[in-house]
Amino acid sequence: MNPLDVITLHYRPGSLAYEILVEHSSLVTQKALAVASKLSGLNPDMEFIREAAMLHDIGIFMTDAPLLGCTGELPYICHGYIGRKILEQEGLPVHGLVCERHVGVGITVEDIKTGNLPIPLRDMTPQSIEENIICYADKFFSKNGIMNPIVEKSTDQILKELLPYGQDKAERFLYLRRKLEGTL
Repeated sequence: MNPLDVITLHYRPGSLAYEILVEHSSLVTQKALAVASKLSGLNPDMEFIREAAMLHDIGIFMTDAPLLGCTGELPYICHGYIGRKILEQEGLPVHGLVCERHVGVGITVEDIKTGNLPIPLRDMTPQSIEENIICYADKFFSKNGIMNPIVEKSTDQILKELLPYGQDKAERFLYLRRKLEGTL
């Protein structure tokens, strides 16, 4: 399966949204594959990581994110569960789980309740090694719009961005870092 074929079913090549999505997803894919290549003992599915990392943000076009060329009506936080729906319709339900479970460092039922988030009330935290790797890799690259090139963030930058959502989110990222890269 070629992820770009799936992306072009929903994005016009050359559009701002397409360019940002493909650039971001390519960087996340490279990072995820680099992390996974060091985890041979956990036997991550490299082909699945390559495909799912490219598709993890497919739902952004349905959100209201004009800086990304996305003119949908939904809040940006909805892109994960919307991506799951899209990929389920494309016959890729396991890839769809990556979409839903990569947002933040995962979204718990408690997060949804306490934050009154406009997303389905279910656990949306990464479960498989592949989901964890992609979720982790995604934190290093933000989609900033065309005027801001995508550059890899440091751990300190990531932690600073996660802290407003709770200390537990920063701790979850550090846990993933230790588990996947064996470092702090």
